[in-house]
Amino acid sequence: MAVLDRAPGQVVEQLENELQLTDNELAKALDTNPRTIDRWKAGVSYPQHEAREKLTDLEKLARRLSSTFTTREAIRSWLHEDSRYLGGMAPIDALRAGRFDRVHAALEALDSGVFL
Repeated sequence: MAVLDRAPGQVVEQLENELQLTDNELAKALDTNPRTIDRWKAGVSYPQHEAREKLTDLEKLARRLSSTFTTREAIRSWLHEDSRYLGGMAPIDALRAGRFDRVHAALEALDSGVFL
């Protein structure tokens, strides 16, 4: 079972800031609705099962981005550039679609020296 390091509201706000996702985009990526995101932020509810696992995975991805790139601007640039590795899709679009696995794979390729 996935465990968050911090309160869900803190994680959500950090992810929205670092990955430039709106509540609606984050809700879509986590397969939930924006009102649920608002409740997490307010500390009224806690993500359950699958949503918690996805939120934890997205948090790990954000940490990995921070270790791969030295600046927030570099992260944002990489997230918004079309990637041949992702079939012309920008990593941010893969995140919005909930395809964290594809973004992890693209980062793995980049970290391994594959510059597509």
